[in-house]
Amino acid sequence: MVLDANRLRVLVEVAHTGSIAAAAKRMSFTPPALSQQLTKLERELGCVLVERGRTGVRLTEAGRVLLEHGERVLGELRDAEAAVRATAGERPHRLSLGAFASAGKALVPSALAAFGRAQPHVRLALSDVEPPDGYGLVASGDLDLLITHRYPGVALPAVTGLHREELLVDPLLLVLPEGHPLAGAAEPRLADLVDEEWICGAPGISNRVALDTVARAQGARLNVAYETRDYEVTLALIRAGVGVGLIPRTILGAAPSGGWVHRTLAGADLAREIYLVHRNRPRDPVLTMVATLRQAARGALA
Repeated sequence: MVLDANRLRVLVEVAHTGSIAAAAKRMSFTPPALSQQLTKLERELGCVLVERGRTGVRLTEAGRVLLEHGERVLGELRDAEAAVRATAGERPHRLSLGAFASAGKALVPSALAAFGRAQPHVRLALSDVEPPDGYGLVASGDLDLLITHRYPGVALPAVTGLHREELLVDPLLLVLPEGHPLAGAAEPRLADLVDEEWICGAPGISNRVALDTVARAQGARLNVAYETRDYEVTLALIRAGVGVGLIPRTILGAAPSGGWVHRTLAGADLAREIYLVHRNRPRDPVLTMVATLRQAARGALA
């Protein structure tokens, strides 16, 4: 038995969209027709791949295994189509990029503008993709390029069949309200900040994991009073004098000055690593966008 590639695509789309209805709309099917294709795939394999519920679907262990293979199969088929079209002299006319929110502010705008000048015939598509999501979208070819990150204390996902390169090491800086008693200290210690009200993401969010990791390492118990993953909100709260936080240098470089100061936290080598992820053997326009993003990264910390 050889699995049907179209039914594999059904499973991949259901997994990526989170529901049969959303996948059906994307694939121009009716939900019952798509559900039938999924049932046929399960019958062929003799196991349940998807558990259906009122709020969406959840892949079983067998479904997750098949999803990983299915993403790579779809990606290879798309690569094959692109290679054949290239031999006929057809140039790619679209590039899809996924990026997390703060990269979308600090790195992507200048890169998209420069890329548009270099390759005006290529239509760009940008999607918000928060880490660790996005790797499967690159594997399946739904995304040509992913900008993702890793914070201290957070593991990097596996990159089977993909290429990942470090684009930028972005220091996490302690940001204090202007006039704070520690604003004049060259490198404040975390022990000096245990009575502060911290502003950070909720438990499990990458920047919260980083803060909790360094706090445990230094034996400090911190009070996170305001939970937000949005660095613009964090900086606005710090300007108002209601707390302190850790913010990446690239965000501060693009933020209006005044109302805050930044310092390096003593005894903590804190930085988020920003990565590019794409399929192996990339061609243009991916190669041009990679080069453009490298240039943007060199200027982000200047």
